Amino acid sequence: MQKTGIKKLPTGKVWCFAVGQFGWSVLAALISSWLVNYYQPDLATQAAGHTIFIPQGRVIFGALTILGAITAFGRIFDAVTDPLIASRSDRCKSKDGRRIPFMRAAAVPFAAACILTFWSPVGGESWINAIFLFLMLMLFYFFMTMYCTPYNALIPELGADQKTRMSISTAISFTYIAGMAVAYLAPVIWGALEGVTGDRITAIRLTLTILAAIGCACMFVPVFTIRERDYVEIVPNESTALKSLTATFRNKDFKVFVASDIAYFLGITMFQTALPFFVTSLLKLDESMSTMYFVLMTALSLIFYVPVNKLTPKFGKKKLILFAFCIFTASFVYTAFFGDSLPLAPAIQGYILCVLASPAQAIFGILPQAVVADIAECDALETKENRSGMFFAARTFAFKLGQSIAMLMVTAFATIGPETGLGYRITAIAAAAVCVLGGVLFLLYNEKRVYSKIMK
Repeated sequence: MQKTGIKKLPTGKVWCFAVGQFGWSVLAALISSWLVNYYQPDLATQAAGHTIFIPQGRVIFGALTILGAITAFGRIFDAVTDPLIASRSDRCKSKDGRRIPFMRAAAVPFAAACILTFWSPVGGESWINAIFLFLMLMLFYFFMTMYCTPYNALIPELGADQKTRMSISTAISFTYIAGMAVAYLAPVIWGALEGVTGDRITAIRLTLTILAAIGCACMFVPVFTIRERDYVEIVPNESTALKSLTATFRNKDFKVFVASDIAYFLGITMFQTALPFFVTSLLKLDESMSTMYFVLMTALSLIFYVPVNKLTPKFGKKKLILFAFCIFTASFVYTAFFGDSLPLAPAIQGYILCVLASPAQAIFGILPQAVVADIAECDALETKENRSGMFFAARTFAFKLGQSIAMLMVTAFATIGPETGLGYRITAIAAAAVCVLGGVLFLLYNEKRVYSKIMK
């Protein structure tokens, strides 16, 4: 029921809110999709004139690469910042609301850190570049938390009913994958710029700078078009960060969801990070084909948006998410056999993958955010405390933890048989395995109990 004096979020504002998701997803995808490709290029990319900036190979504990260790260590930093930002947001008493002030402050440094991540100070292989990369990535993930955690906390707060919440989840899913698709256009853009600059690295840096600037501008759209106090009943939570975090993880359904979500993000990030290598090393195609495949997969997933929204009330979110886990598992196993193992032309193999994976991409794009919003609302009704920020902080942490472990694994696997692409096949199988784990864990989610509370 709508609170007295609180407006219902109109459709136009839903899309203004969703544009912010487009902005931060561009930045996130630039890092998740191109960081490994830039700092640990495969043999084909090196042959194309790509500079090596940081020490390569297994150099830490005999197993980890420099890049893998940097991204993994950054998550230790995130483990502290996620709940702190969430708690500060939940307790914020600004006249502009609890969430918007954080988003406004984070947008520019978030984009700047993303850009600087690719602007190594030394023009060749150097430990100075490795240290610089570490610092920039820590800043990137800190400001990502500062924007995304308050942003995501607005989903259940702006979505006062299931219909509005599903509208928000669908809109931000569309803009999320649109942002990722734009980030995947990068090879096409830097390929064109390379003819102008005469240098591959300069072309890449200019491309990523332009895309990050676009993302930054989009992140300001919800900041300046939505008056938080018009649509949200703002009641600051006085709990400390530790107390709020402890109470959040006392929720059994949320613990199950987060465990499953980490597995999902681990699997999908491994796949997305390795996709350019699947194309160049296994299919032996030009790197620009990875853009073609991702954009096609994104376009095909849009076809399933209406069916997902129609089927969710009938079957529930849980069944559809479990179905999506199965699809992704099959898709990743199929990818492991790319190349001469399949009696099809290399390009056709990639197109089949796009068709296979697109329904799951649509489901995971829409429903998990709505599940967190359901759990947060249910918890607020039971505890009489609104900790939306902390619930979404934990999901943001799951996103970044999954990314971190994925980077660690992909960079390590990439050193196995680089001439044959064996490491990338292992990556695909590992991604399938963690998707199976994620589905098994999500079986434990008690959707009926959550619905029984929020539907009253």
